[in-house]
Amino acid sequence: MAYPVRIGAVNYLNTKPLICDLEQLAPQAELVLDVPSRLADLLAEGQLDVALIPVLSYFQAGCYSVVPNIAIASRGPVLSVTLFSRTPWTAIRRVALDAGSRTSAALTQILLGKRYGVAAEVTSLPLDGQAEDADADAVLLIGDRAMRACLPGFQYAFDLGQEWFDWTGLPFVYAVWAVREGVDLGGVDQALQQAKARGLDRTGAIAYAEAPRLGLDAGFCRRYLSTILHFDLGPHEQAGLRRFYAWACELGLAPRGVSLEYYHRTYLAQSR
Repeated sequence: MAYPVRIGAVNYLNTKPLICDLEQLAPQAELVLDVPSRLADLLAEGQLDVALIPVLSYFQAGCYSVVPNIAIASRGPVLSVTLFSRTPWTAIRRVALDAGSRTSAALTQILLGKRYGVAAEVTSLPLDGQAEDADADAVLLIGDRAMRACLPGFQYAFDLGQEWFDWTGLPFVYAVWAVREGVDLGGVDQALQQAKARGLDRTGAIAYAEAPRLGLDAGFCRRYLSTILHFDLGPHEQAGLRRFYAWACELGLAPRGVSLEYYHRTYLAQSR
């Protein structure tokens, strides 16, 4: 394929360890930063070759492969995926979902429908929309916006990573590196592995550099990157991913029969 390899990543704090020194490690590549939902669209349109996309978008596309053992995941609270609500879960009738999200939006609907038996009306909260002004009982925020938000007018703040873990006992996987069909990364997959290794070794430095931009405490950012988030895609993460995919299929949010196919390797992640 023609170079440069086009890489799409999210410009959130939770992505920084995965793209640490990437421009030096993969000088033949071009790095594009955008919100998760837009990255999925760019990958589908052929404008990116590999992108860190929501896992729901991977299953919806059904034609990508995944760079092995890299993910954004949590095993309990995630802090950056929060459903702010004026009511308890069972009283939610209308929910506004962050337009930058796809996997977290699907997780919200799965929790509402499968865990709490609620059929809520779903609307979109624009990326520049004010959550406080949303005509909804609950508002989903993701990424840096979720970590900065307080929303005092909303009585409840549900951490969806914690909600999922309390319900299933499994990790939740939010995003993976997806490779477009037919693409030869030319070693960029190895650079992504190296970037992850460097990033995990430098969470303190990353937190110190990013905290002022976000208006967050550097110590909080370090704990978030080093103890809250997990960046592997091991057996437990795969089990959580299979559970999410099965329920997404049941709710009609993803097509059935899609495999979790690794770049150069294949594992099965079929719906039950």
